[in-house]
This record gives sequence, structure tokens and C-alpha cells, in this order.
Amino acid sequence: MAGDPLPGVLIAVPAVLLLCGAGAVVMRRCGQPAVVGEIAVGILLGPSLLGWVWPQAQGWLLPAGVLPYLGVLGNLGLVVFMFLVGLELDLGLLRGRGRTVAVVSQASVVVPLALGGLLAAGMYGAFAPDGVGRAEFVLFVAVAMSVTAFPVLARILTEQGLYGTPVGAVAMASAAVADVVAWCLLTVVVAVAGGNGLAGAALTGVLAAVFLAGMWWGVRPVLARCAKRWADGGGGVVGLFAGLCVAAYATDVIGVHPLFGAFVFGAVVPRGWPPVEGAARRMREVVVPVLLPLFFVGSGLRTDVGLLGGDAGAWLWAGAVLVVAVAAKWGGGAGAAWAAGQPVRDAMVLGALLNCRGVTELVVLNVGLGLGVIGPELFTVLVLMAVVTTAVTGPVVRRLVGGDR
Repeated sequence: MAGDPLPGVLIAVPAVLLLCGAGAVVMRRCGQPAVVGEIAVGILLGPSLLGWVWPQAQGWLLPAGVLPYLGVLGNLGLVVFMFLVGLELDLGLLRGRGRTVAVVSQASVVVPLALGGLLAAGMYGAFAPDGVGRAEFVLFVAVAMSVTAFPVLARILTEQGLYGTPVGAVAMASAAVADVVAWCLLTVVVAVAGGNGLAGAALTGVLAAVFLAGMWWGVRPVLARCAKRWADGGGGVVGLFAGLCVAAYATDVIGVHPLFGAFVFGAVVPRGWPPVEGAARRMREVVVPVLLPLFFVGSGLRTDVGLLGGDAGAWLWAGAVLVVAVAAKWGGGAGAAWAAGQPVRDAMVLGALLNCRGVTELVVLNVGLGLGVIGPELFTVLVLMAVVTTAVTGPVVRRLVGGDR
């Protein structure tokens, strides 16, 4: 039937999955996390390479009529992925390390916020879309500079043999706290950019606080009782999926991004119960390799290095973004860790780990692009920064800890 998108979807989905899988394999052999390869493939399939070199092939592989369906599938995968990120959040890591974690996590947010805000103020005239206020533009760029890829960080720690070590525990806990703070700040950006003003942002904040309280003191005990009665079967998957969708919808209604609701739902789900762990494992086995790459491709199609072209000014700004991002996140985290009593090498390792941005950065950037707070040119600059900072994390950490392993 003419206009039926299904044939195009049946071509695009397996092609994207195979290419992202190949990119992940190549990156693993280069000592990089798989997500770097998946993000790189997404960028290469977009206008930065395939659309520039062979637009006919890109149009056949990823036709315009199919992209909305791939976007829905990718965003659904992203919602489930954020639930899994929340599920991996282990607040027990804070025990006995509260002071160090508090100092490091807040410094790794405050320093990038401050330096990123100053940089964004200078970039406003060159990169802000028409009609976007200075406040939301500056705040969004500052928030984008302050995030850490919590799930990618966990995998890097595992690959480096640091998971469960004191340095790894502080890094995980600090990243978790920093990302929660960043998500809360992002809700303010969403409220302000939605035209609700400061009063609307305050109301959204109050509703978000009510949502958090209801999830922690209301939903969490109910889930704990339900977990005891679940059989280790498909019902657990259905229950968790339905719950995360409802939580995501609830935060969307109150003016916060749906991903925040899915993340919070994952954070309140009880750990340690075999049915819950089994259901989460089955969701992870399907969503991460099948649906999440579609999100990367969507991000890649919005990333166009050609927009920077031969504009020396744009490339200078891109370089400034990268320098400030690394100096603020790595320097802020390392300096705070050293001030909190960590050895110099451990402090440097912590800073390098917190500089990893990965998937979380792409999520934040897509939110900003969707709201119209940033345009395609700045989106491309920030995506390149995210790829570089994620790619250098593994080699730098290997070099720093190599003498002790």
C-alpha cells in the first residue's frame, strides 16, 4: 500500500542495529565503551557524512517518512533506558563516604555550571535561536556542561577493574548525585522555556517535589510489597514497563520531561528481589541493543558538522566549549577530591571519570533542541564535545591507574 511506512521501517531498523553493533565492536577493540561506537555510527549516518557524500543512499536507508517512527521507537527505548539507570542507582554507595561524595559531586556540578554559564553568556549572540531568552539559554548550556554519564561510567569502571574499589564507589556516588542535581535544574529550564516564567517554574518545582515524595513514601512501599508476591515470569516485565510509562507520563503532565519520571521510578523500585532483577535483565537485553541505537541515529541525523563549515569563529567556539567542559568537570572534580583528602592520583582519576558524558549528554541536548533553546549548530558543537570527552575517559583512566594494577 502506498505510503505504508512498514517496509521502510523493516529496512532501516536492522540496518541501524547492524551498523551500531559493528561500531560497538570496533570501539571495544580500541578500548572504548560500546556507546562511543554507537554514537559515532549515528553521526556518520546523518548529514555529517552519509547525507553529504551519498544523499541518495541516506534517503533510501532512512527516508523522511520513516524517521518519525524510528524516533518514537528510539524515545521509547530511551525512557526504558533511563528507568534502568535509576534502577542502577545505589544510594548505599554514600555510606561512609558522605563528606567526600558531597564535596566532589557538588564541585563537579557548580564549577561547570559557573564556567559554562559564563561561556554561554558570550555565545548567546552567535548561537541562541530567535526568541530564546538569555536566561534559559545560559542555564541550559550550563546544565549541559555539568552532566556525567552515570551508566557509561559504571561500564568503564567495570572494564578498568575499578568497580567496587574506594575510587570507583566515590565516582559512582558522585556521578549519581551530580546527575540528580542536573536533572532538577533541567526541569527549571523546561518550565521557563515552556513560557511559564519563573512563577510557572516554581509551580513545576513544587509539583515535581510532590511527585518525588509520592514516589518515595507512597509508591516505593507498595512496590516492595508487590515484589514479594511476583512470580519470576513475564508479569514482572509487564508491571515494570507499565509503571515506568505511567511515571513518565505523570512528569510530562506536570511540565517535567518524561525521562525524569522513568528515572525516578527506577530509583524507587526495590532491589535484590529475583523477580525484579530478572524482569529488569530481560528489559535490558531487548531495549539497550534494539531500541536505544535508534535514539543515537536520531541524534546523528540532527548533528551536522557541515553547519560549522569553514567558519573559523564557529570552530573557535567549539574549541572553547571543549576546553571549558574538560577544565570545569575534570578540574572541578579532581580539585574537590584532593581538597577532601584523596591522594593526587585518585583525585585525578575521579576528575577524569566525572568528565565522561556519553548518553546522558545526548539526552539533555535532545531535550534542549526539542524545546528550541539551542539550535542545530550549537547542538552539533555540544554533541562533538560529548563524544570527545567520553572517548578520552577510558584511555586517560587506564594511563592514570596503569602503574597500580
